[in-house]
Amino acid sequence: MTGRKAELQYLEQMYHREGNQLLVLYGRKENGGGELVQDFCRDKKYFYYYAPEISPYAQKQRMQREIAERYHVTISEESYDVFFKRVKSGDGSKLVLVIDEFQRILKKDSQLMDSVLKLKGKKLYPGPVMILLCSSSISWVEQEMPQMLGNTVKKIDGITKINELRFLDLVRSFPKYSVRESIKAYGVIGGVPEYMEEWEDGRDTRENICNLILSKNGFLHGKVEEIIRSQLRELSVYNTLLEVLASGKHKLNDIYQATGFSRAKISVYLKNLMEFDVVEKVYSFETGGWQNAQKGLYQIRDTFINFWFKFVYPYLSDLHQMEPEEFYEIHIEKEMEDYLKRYFVNVCMEYLKLQDMVGKLPLQIHKMGTWIGKKGRIDIIAQNSVRENIICLCNWSEPEMTFEMCQQLFQSMEQAKITANYYYLFSAKSFEEKLVKAVEKDQRILLVDMSK
Repeated sequence: MTGRKAELQYLEQMYHREGNQLLVLYGRKENGGGELVQDFCRDKKYFYYYAPEISPYAQKQRMQREIAERYHVTISEESYDVFFKRVKSGDGSKLVLVIDEFQRILKKDSQLMDSVLKLKGKKLYPGPVMILLCSSSISWVEQEMPQMLGNTVKKIDGITKINELRFLDLVRSFPKYSVRESIKAYGVIGGVPEYMEEWEDGRDTRENICNLILSKNGFLHGKVEEIIRSQLRELSVYNTLLEVLASGKHKLNDIYQATGFSRAKISVYLKNLMEFDVVEKVYSFETGGWQNAQKGLYQIRDTFINFWFKFVYPYLSDLHQMEPEEFYEIHIEKEMEDYLKRYFVNVCMEYLKLQDMVGKLPLQIHKMGTWIGKKGRIDIIAQNSVRENIICLCNWSEPEMTFEMCQQLFQSMEQAKITANYYYLFSAKSFEEKLVKAVEKDQRILLVDMSK
């Protein structure tokens, strides 16, 4: 599976350990956790159960029926203890037991976890077993599960979150694209495997947006509402907040003035969105110029949801009347380059992390972030454990990175009260000749051409 090599290796390592293992895998379903589990179970003896939203009694009846049909056995008693006694590998190999959306059972019936722990402790099934409890409910696993399980959570051997793929994985998935076209796609769909599968690198970003998002029959046309509705109620409140955030209002007071909701209500709903990985609170990189930094900022974390609420949601009337190409030209084309700046910075951060992993940076990164000032901005600060810094400037949309841009960076550094040991200057297009000559003899400065 594209981009899931590390997760697959981890599962294989756990599988080949002696004894029994209990793992929790969770993450948005669009991120491909289900496909990862399928890949892992291939060529292994396994039993898979998908838990729908039904009553505890109906849940047991369903699992009873599926185990009876799978193993050709008769099960007279409806209990998870009895069910887990009847699953088997059929030989000496380790059995993999998968319970998908396990939270739907556990919320209403604590007996499931009691039986799972008995199974792990070899009290129900004598052979080796690996138990995978899977969930697409991020907030439940991170917030409610630890409270529900208490000390029992320590008996889980590993809890793994299935996140979006990296930009590098997207590049590998779209071999026909240039780096620039890949960044455009990344700024629309992020690293979500389900979306990447539908995206065609034989078409440019504009065509894909028209076909997949703006077309009434497009795969991604109603996806955002589907995602939000699957986990959150009061869609009208969340839609209002997300549209305001996407419009560029990031401070609590600005959101309050734009929505008319109380500050307390906004805080509660933003917290819910953060627990679902849709919104994030943005913290400026800590420097000596803390008084010059902006604080308490929120932004939409999910790339595709951000795109939808920035470009599509405010103009739904036009979306229902216009052809996709016309809608794109009127509502997306002019602001697309400016919108993509944020994602280019993210790509440059990933580049630095990869260089750090292979020891190709002049210092080892301890922490990294963006300084967001009241009068300026530093795209990337990469700092080691003794506070030596790589300061980065990222040019996405201008025809070339200029010496004047660097002067503006120096002014922001004065505001931030931070100095640089090294500079990395990233440009998605080219570099001004004056700048190239100015940095030729300075080994502290590296020009990184991201146009190829």
